[in-house]
Amino acid sequence: MPRLSVIIPVHRARGQLRECLESVLTQSFADIEVIGVVDGSPDGSGLLFDEFAARDDRVQAIHLPPGAGPEGRRNAGAERAVGDYLLFLEGNFVHLPGALQAVADRLDTAGDPELLLFGHHRRPFRGRPRPSRSLELLGELPEGRLTLLEHPVLLDIAPVSWNRAVRRDLHEGEKLSFGPGQHGERMYALQTLAAAGSVAVLPTACVEHRSRRHLPVPADRTEPADGSTPHQLVDAYAGLMEFVRDRPLLRPVRTLLFERAAWELLSGYPSVTRRRRRYVRSVAAFHRAHRPEGHRFPAGAQGLRPKLMGGGRYVLLGALDTVLALRRSLRAAPGTVRARARRTLSTRYYWWQRRLPLDPGLAVYAAYWNRGVSCNPEAVFRKAQELAPQVRGVWVVSKNQVDTVPEGIDHVVPGSRRYWQLLARATYFFNNVNFPDHLVKRPGQIHVMTHHGTPLKIMGFDQQDYPAAAQGLNFDRLLQRIDRWDWSISANPHSTEVWARAYPGVARSLESGYPRNDVFATATAERIAEIREGLGIRPGRRSILYAPTHRDYEAGFASRLDLVRLCEALGPDTAVMVRAHYFYEGAGLPKHPSLVDVCDHPRIEELCLAADALVTDYSSVMFDYAHLDRPIVVHAPDWETYRTVRGVCFDLLSGKPGDTPGAVSTDTDELARIFLDGSWRSPANEALRAAFRARFCPYDDGRAAERVVRRVLLGERAVPGPSGGVSSNAGRA
Repeated sequence: MPRLSVIIPVHRARGQLRECLESVLTQSFADIEVIGVVDGSPDGSGLLFDEFAARDDRVQAIHLPPGAGPEGRRNAGAERAVGDYLLFLEGNFVHLPGALQAVADRLDTAGDPELLLFGHHRRPFRGRPRPSRSLELLGELPEGRLTLLEHPVLLDIAPVSWNRAVRRDLHEGEKLSFGPGQHGERMYALQTLAAAGSVAVLPTACVEHRSRRHLPVPADRTEPADGSTPHQLVDAYAGLMEFVRDRPLLRPVRTLLFERAAWELLSGYPSVTRRRRRYVRSVAAFHRAHRPEGHRFPAGAQGLRPKLMGGGRYVLLGALDTVLALRRSLRAAPGTVRARARRTLSTRYYWWQRRLPLDPGLAVYAAYWNRGVSCNPEAVFRKAQELAPQVRGVWVVSKNQVDTVPEGIDHVVPGSRRYWQLLARATYFFNNVNFPDHLVKRPGQIHVMTHHGTPLKIMGFDQQDYPAAAQGLNFDRLLQRIDRWDWSISANPHSTEVWARAYPGVARSLESGYPRNDVFATATAERIAEIREGLGIRPGRRSILYAPTHRDYEAGFASRLDLVRLCEALGPDTAVMVRAHYFYEGAGLPKHPSLVDVCDHPRIEELCLAADALVTDYSSVMFDYAHLDRPIVVHAPDWETYRTVRGVCFDLLSGKPGDTPGAVSTDTDELARIFLDGSWRSPANEALRAAFRARFCPYDDGRAAERVVRRVLLGERAVPGPSGGVSSNAGRA
C-alpha cells in the first residue's frame, strides 16, 4: 500500500499535463501511486495518462464517460485510491522539487494527522512565481497538532483540494465528497478542516499554482457548468452546514463555518447582476435555516449590510447601494473627464464591406507574412482545388513578391481595395503565421493556423522567460491574434502539446500532419531526379543540405561551419547545398565548386528531396526531413548558448531515442569525419532516426492536406487518418 495517492483529475490540459506528471514521478519520494482521471477530454489528455501508465506501474489511468465534470473526476480518483493519504493536483499545476518528501516527513513527525496543510507558490498566466498569502499564514502557525476550533485562522488558508494531504480513513469514514465546480472543491476543503480531529501544517511551498488564461468563449461545451455562480454558492454552503449538523461531534465549529459562509455570501452580492432579489431572499433563507442560536451581527455601520442581507431587506440594500455609488461618483468626477479616442483598424470601405454577407465559397490564403505562395497554406490550397473546387482561393501577396506567384493563381496586394473586400467577405482564412492586427474577425469566419514547423525552440507565451527570444513581441496583441483561430494544425502529438501551452485559446487542434510534407510521401524518383538536375547536381553525386536556423540574438547570418574546408574535405563527389534562414538578407557565401547557394530557392521541400543527408543545428527542417527517412546530422557547436538564451522544448543532444535524430558534431573537422567514415548512416544512427521519426512523423501518409480540406472546408467529421484509418480530430488546442 503506497504512502501517498496523488490524484490528477483532468479536462483539457494536454499542453501542461506532461510537465505536471513528470513533476510528480521524478520526486525523490517514490512510495506513491498516481491516479489520472479523464472524462473524454477532447484534446487527447487521456492519451498522456495511458502513455505514462504504460511505462510506470505507479500510474493508473481512469477513463470516465464524457460529462463527469470536475467533481466526478475527483470523486472517481478518490474511490480508486489505496494510499494512506490523498493528494489532489490539477493537470496544469506542478509539484515542486522535494515536495512529496517534505510532505511524507512532516506526516511522520506529526504522528499521522488526519489533515496536513502545505504551502504553494502562485504563478500568474503572465509573470513569475511568487509566494502565496497561505504560505505566509502557515509559517505563523505552531508546529504541533491543531484543530479548527482552536485556530480559526486555518479558514484563511486557501480552501482548495491541492494544498492538503487528507488521511484516507478520514475521507472514507466521514464520507467526504466533492460537489460541482469551484464551490464543490471549496466545500470539500472546508469539510476536511471541520472533520479533522488533528491538523498539521507544513510552511513549505509544495505546489506551483499556474494560472491558466481565461478563455474568451467556453472552451468545451461538453463540460458541465462549474457551479460557480453566487446563487449556487448559497446551495453549496447550505450543504456544508447540513454536513456539520448531521455530525454532532462537529457542532462546535458550526458558528465559525456560518460566519465564513455569511461573509462570503455578502461578498458575492455585488457580482450578482441577474435575479438579485432572488439572491437576497436565498441568503436570508440560509440565515434562517443555519444561523446558530445566539449569533449576533457586528454593531454599528459595520453590521448594517450583513443585517440587511440576513434579513432579506432587498429594497433597503438597493437604497444603500445608491447612496454609496453617488458618493463615489462625486469624489471621482474630476478624474473621469477624459477625451475618448476611438482607433479604427480599417478603412471606411472595410467597415462598410463587413456589413455585407459573407461569401461561403471564398477562402483567403497567405504564408510567411505575404512572401508568396508556399508552405502548408499552399498544400491546402492545391488540395482544395481538387476536393472543394466550389471554394475559390485568393492569395495575399506583397507587392514585391507578385512576380513569384505561379501563373493562374488569383492574388491581391495588401492595402488594395479588393484586399479589404476579401478580408470582409471571405469565410475561410489560412495562414502559417498570424494575419495582420487590422483584420477584424466576423461571426461565421473560420481561421486556420497551419503553423510552419515542429517546435524545438520555445514559442508563443513560453517566450516570456526568454527576453532575447521575445524581442518586440507584444503578448497582449498575441492573445488577440490567437483568439481569431478556429483550428490549429498539428504535425504530431508533441506539437499539439506545445501549441496548447504556447498559444492558449479555444482553437481546435487538427492532428492531420503538415500538408506541405505530403510531397515527401508522393514524390516520384523521376520528380526527384528533375529537382536535382535543376540544382546542377549530377546523377550519382552525393548531396548534403546544410540548413542552419535563425538566432534571435544575432543580426546577420553567421555560418558555424568553415564551408570551404568542409567541401575540400568531402571532395568533388559531394555537393553541399547551403540554405540560410529566410530572415536573413543574403548569406554572403564563399565561392567553391562544390558549394551550391540555395538561399533564394523558393521551396525548402524540393531541397530536402534533392538531399541525401541533412546537416542542421536547431532548425525545424529536421522534423520535416525525417519524413524521408534519410540521415540527419546535428551540427551544434553552440547548443548551450542557444538553449539558454532562446529556450528549447526538449534536449536535442541527449542521445536518447526520440530526442536526437542521428550523429552530432561540434566543429567542421568532426562533421567531415562523420561523412568520411560512414557513421552518418551507421546502424546506431539509423536506430536514432527511427525513434525520432516515430515521435515526430506519426501521420506520414501523404494525406495531411486532404484531412484539412475534408474537415475544414467540407465539414466531414470522420476524415481519412494515417494508414487508412479515420480520425475525427475534434479536440481543442
